Parts: sequence; structure tokens; C-alpha cells
Amino acid sequence: MSIAMFERFEIEMSMDQALSVSVPGQDAENAVNEVLRDPKIIAQLDAIGFASIRDELREYGAWDDDELADDADNQQRIIWIAGGDIRDDFS
Repeated sequence: MSIAMFERFEIEMSMDQALSVSVPGQDAENAVNEVLRDPKIIAQLDAIGFASIRDELREYGAWDDDELADDADNQQRIIWIAGGDIRDDFS
């Protein structure tokens, strides 16, 4: 298992999961949604909580408050970012 470290929390996922959600130049939505079906990932996100994920994403400055109001989208965003961070650390 690999870990993506954020300011407020960590997310652990397999290297296969990380690589699947972070393929450069490709739409990762299907892969992200597949990772979000993993009970271990869901348990981590539930423990982190919607507010912490929202606060973390807000610091990236890529989404406005209206966009950050959608918790399901935020979970997709944080999984995508986590996968990319793990891929970058692996490279």
C-alpha cells in the first residue's frame, strides 16, 4: 500500500489504484469511481469527513465554493489528487 500525505490527513491506496486514477492525458473518472467502490477507501474518506476534504481542496484554489459544496465530487477530486501524488512519489 502507498500513502498520499495531505495537510490534514493521509489516504492509503494500492499502487495499482494510484496508477489507475492518474494516467496523464486520460480521463480518470471511471477509474476514480472504481476506487471509490473499495470499502477500505470509503472507510478512510468517512473517517476524514467531508469538511476536512473540502478544506484541503479549498487550499488548491482550483474550485470555487459552489463547486466545493458537492461532497461526492470532492471525494473524486481527492482520490484523483492522491493517486497523482503517489504516482509522482513512485516515479
